[in-house]
Amino acid sequence: MKTISMPDDFYFEGYRFSFDKQAIPKDAVYEYLSGESYWAKGISMELVERSVENSICLGIYNVEGQLVGFGRMITDQAVFAYLADIFILEAYRGKGLSKIMVQAFCDLAEQFQVRRTMLATLDAHGLYAQFDFEQLTNPERFMTRSGVTY
Repeated sequence: MKTISMPDDFYFEGYRFSFDKQAIPKDAVYEYLSGESYWAKGISMELVERSVENSICLGIYNVEGQLVGFGRMITDQAVFAYLADIFILEAYRGKGLSKIMVQAFCDLAEQFQVRRTMLATLDAHGLYAQFDFEQLTNPERFMTRSGVTY
């Protein structure tokens, strides 16, 4: 079995991007997802911790080491990947950080040679289109099953 290690930390305009899950301040992720996001409002800390533990995560940190952005990839590292919980704190938007994050996840998906990477978004279609994400061409083939609501 081919093992792919996570990329080393890298920098963009003074911001550190790291795939080190141990460094992610889960309380900061929880605070944003639970209180600020439209997709996970009310999520519990326990679910945030479990989602981080079971995903490939990328944190973005400012020069003081504070988390300013986060995202995760849910994947089998073979044929499928799903991007989730991608956010940049409002004070840090407009600096190109989300583009660097999405590119890093796309690069990782290419390393894994996944066949399909998916995501859902309400308002960031323009961002993801820059990385060749597109509307479902055959939405009738896709189904969803609702689970727990927060």
